[in-house]
Amino acid sequence: MADRIASDHPSVQTVRSSCTETATGVKLEIPADDRDAFPTDEVVRVVLDGDELFARIDRALTGDDLAIPGVYETPDQARDPSGATDRLTEWIDDHDVPVDGSVLIDIVEPEFLYGLRAPGETAYYDAREPPTESLSDIAEQFEDQ
Repeated sequence: MADRIASDHPSVQTVRSSCTETATGVKLEIPADDRDAFPTDEVVRVVLDGDELFARIDRALTGDDLAIPGVYETPDQARDPSGATDRLTEWIDDHDVPVDGSVLIDIVEPEFLYGLRAPGETAYYDAREPPTESLSDIAEQFEDQ
């Protein structure tokens, strides 16, 4: 069984992102100073209120900032969100985060598991090791079929 870890645990790094409005909903902008804590153009696991979902970390068109343009049910939906429901927009509404407001991104396991929470909230995550490279490669092959 995985260990439970709180967002205020010393092993969890927290990054403050900004919620910005897009034509289709919202996205989270990650400052360039924190970009080393995120894999670029990769799909990662993101926990929203205890649900483990998936998001793609995108590079901004200009500058060094990164963004999370949405959070989805499956890795395939995170890669190609057309027709998929973006759970980030719903989460932002449920937590009353205003446009240009802050969202905290907890780095539970770098390049693998992240959590979102509103400032002032505490979240709990199931901490576990990411799969080995060979298992990840096999899983991606099945997802692509």
